[in-house]
Amino acid sequence: MSGTLKVKDHNELFEAPEFQEQRARKRQFEKATPDEEVQRVLEWTRSWEYREKNFAREALTINPAKACQPLGAILAAIGFEGTLPFVHGSQGCVAYFRSHFARHFKEPFPAVSSSMTEDAAVFGGLNNLIEGLENARALYRPKMIAISTTCMAEVIGDDLNAFIRNAREKGAVPQDYPLPFAHTPSFVGSHITGWDNMMKGILSYLTEGRKGEPNGKLNVMLGFNTYVGDYREIKRLLGLFGADFTLLSDPSDVLDSPATGEYHPYVGGTPLEAAADAANARATLALQKYATLKTCEYVAEAWGQEVVALPWPIGVRLTDRLVQEISRLSGRPVPPELEVERGRLLDAMADSHAYVHGKRVALAGDPDLLLGLLSFLLELGAEPVHVVCTNGNDAFEREAYELLQASPYGREAKVWVGKDLWHLRSLVFTEPVDLLMGSSYLKFLAREADLPLVRVGFPVFDRHHLHRYPIIGYQGALNLLVWIVNTVLEELDRKAPAHSFDVIR
Repeated sequence: MSGTLKVKDHNELFEAPEFQEQRARKRQFEKATPDEEVQRVLEWTRSWEYREKNFAREALTINPAKACQPLGAILAAIGFEGTLPFVHGSQGCVAYFRSHFARHFKEPFPAVSSSMTEDAAVFGGLNNLIEGLENARALYRPKMIAISTTCMAEVIGDDLNAFIRNAREKGAVPQDYPLPFAHTPSFVGSHITGWDNMMKGILSYLTEGRKGEPNGKLNVMLGFNTYVGDYREIKRLLGLFGADFTLLSDPSDVLDSPATGEYHPYVGGTPLEAAADAANARATLALQKYATLKTCEYVAEAWGQEVVALPWPIGVRLTDRLVQEISRLSGRPVPPELEVERGRLLDAMADSHAYVHGKRVALAGDPDLLLGLLSFLLELGAEPVHVVCTNGNDAFEREAYELLQASPYGREAKVWVGKDLWHLRSLVFTEPVDLLMGSSYLKFLAREADLPLVRVGFPVFDRHHLHRYPIIGYQGALNLLVWIVNTVLEELDRKAPAHSFDVIR
């Protein structure tokens, strides 16, 4: 319509003359370093000399490829029926967790805090916890409240077990109301540690005194997994087997709910009664072993169950292993449908391998995700070069090297445990690659190094709906193959000279 005022977004707004003039005055006022010097230092930070200095640092972490424990804890908690995650700590921390998940899933994430402030930091957070539990139960009416902690509560030594007992004695919550908890200090571990601690806390609470007759079911845990498509895919796979199973923590419905005009904070999730009966299952299958270490140890010792812990089942080999384990643990044959899906994946890999074969790849992410991605890349003939795992441990490093050394395509790879994305920057500039794989935080390096980025893992903020697709199983591997090969093809077209700008690839 003529005369309509156009609202400019920031891409246009900050290019306007008045903002450019303001920036110039600001630089003059601050006596900013000349552009030539900035460029000189920038180029130096891409050198081998700077890389040696970068890798020598010990007391500083820059842009780690991990989040803190409570973030993982609330994801584990929200996967249970009618459960409200409750974080004992400051309100700002929980706002960060909620916004992080909301930006990834494009969905609201229900979680509350005890809103600790300076007073609580000095005198303890007991009153905050009691009042918070009473208000949360009255306002949001959850069936269960799962409590975790942040740095503030841990530094001052708040004891959740004692505080919860005190809350019950004061009548803030009924004696029989379920309040599982886990201590999740942010200054150690990472989001996968927090997921593990919370899962162990919930299962140990719900199954106490429930050991009885075997129910014949198979327990399945996906670990810290932010692909709602993976939860649905594992349920589909188990359904094809006709297996009777319990998926322990299933947040897929609450984090991918339909638009009906009404918001419901509790949708789906593992039924509490089914979780309580998990102690009587025939076995437990974990699809991320490094994100379920404590839980698997607890299940094996307290429940006396067989526990099978696998890396994230990405690609042909790891999906084959998953399928074989489901068949063995359930006592059922492999469905013919899965054999057909496997064949389709192999056909697609044959169609695309020429464009992925030999591509040098740098990756960053969680231990289990990296093991799955490395396995699949090697199957495609790609060559992993730099593998950065901020929250990895020695066992992961050994397993990653065993996987890489078993393939001619992985023998040049270097695994960097405990390093961050600023380390990865030095690696990419001194030993260039063709492709990056990891979260949205790698986009800055992708832009600076002029490299294509395959977004995978958590968080993915700047692309929509990728989390709705599975990356596990044969179907998930096909999705991942599509993302990888099409990213390579887009880069090929972007840089192709006129005589090679082909319609057919």
